[in-house]
Amino acid sequence: MVDITTELNAVIETQGLRKMYQMGAIDVSALSGVDLRIEKGEFMSIMGPSGSGKTTLLNMIGALDKPSGGKVLINGTNISQLNDNELAELRNREIGFVFQFFNLMARMSAIQNVEMPMAFAGVSQEERRKRAIRLLEEVGLGDRVNHRPTELSGGEQQRVAIARALANDPSVALCDEPTGNVDSETGKEIIEILRRLNREQQQTFVIVTHDPLVARSVDRIAHMQDGLIVKEELVG
Repeated sequence: MVDITTELNAVIETQGLRKMYQMGAIDVSALSGVDLRIEKGEFMSIMGPSGSGKTTLLNMIGALDKPSGGKVLINGTNISQLNDNELAELRNREIGFVFQFFNLMARMSAIQNVEMPMAFAGVSQEERRKRAIRLLEEVGLGDRVNHRPTELSGGEQQRVAIARALANDPSVALCDEPTGNVDSETGKEIIEILRRLNREQQQTFVIVTHDPLVARSVDRIAHMQDGLIVKEELVG
């Protein structure tokens, strides 16, 4: 039976989260007991030096990997108790992903890329097309819906990726270095879009980044070092 916590205000909660990797005969600890709580509507960042555990933590809270110890609760569901099919369904329904290198399907148009998660969720063709157009308009690409990724700038591709991440109205959108593959001015525009979606739609965003621009834009920063959150900081 799936374990449901009594504290359902958190979209994501980790409790004593640990992750070990085996490298040859050596066990390497990537996470060493992380406690983190992410509330609905938050706009927060996870920051830290390379090797601090940021990406591993993102993979854990995105249900892309299972912990070695502790818990990850997504809307109260303990993901370690789910099988692979249940995890895939949960990711598609509850979590949106925005990657540094966009990860768009090159042969598909912008609208087809945004429609894809909805197709996996069983949304009708008419509804997913309508929703995809609305999302692309919200990120400023209403006139580029039929363009393929190769016909779009890096900033435009990231906007498509943001629209795709929100296609199934996820509980949380996880952004892995969303400004890392664009110039500084475009990065500023990307963060402004995320911030606007957060404020207007109460969309929850968790952003892993090295970008100081992001640090000045979020409401809270969780600083990581050596597999632990060593400090949490309210911004502004």
